[in-house]
Amino acid sequence: MQSLLDMLALPTYGLSTVFVVSFISATLLPMGSEPVVLGVIHLNPAQYWPVIAVATVGNTLGGALDYAMGRGARRLANQGLHSNTENRALLWLEKLGPKACLLGWLPIIGDPLCTLAGWLKLPFWPCLIYILIGKFLRYVLMTAAFFEGVKWML
Repeated sequence: MQSLLDMLALPTYGLSTVFVVSFISATLLPMGSEPVVLGVIHLNPAQYWPVIAVATVGNTLGGALDYAMGRGARRLANQGLHSNTENRALLWLEKLGPKACLLGWLPIIGDPLCTLAGWLKLPFWPCLIYILIGKFLRYVLMTAAFFEGVKWML
């Protein structure tokens, strides 16, 4: 594990690190990409848009993996859902359709939301586009807010 972390260490592998961490953090694994994104931009401000683009692509592909896992899980499931809360959440998601994937960037619920979109067999390409838009806006707004906050504190 240490050799993997050493290989991905900043700044030597900046954009590859951003991609890998953004991808992994978009899966159901508990990890955040924000420190890496902010760190790479801080070390090289000229890389702002490439970092945002790479993080967005990595995070979107991670969301697509969540979608695919949900689709696959549905095939393997033998039992229906029994909880009223689960049923209401699925009905809400079905009602919103792919637009619900705009919320795929949210902490805690975003990744499972993408997984449920796959579970419900919502159309893949519209879901992917909404995931992409949400994640792009997240990175742009998060980095802008962070660096404006840093300027304000200095």
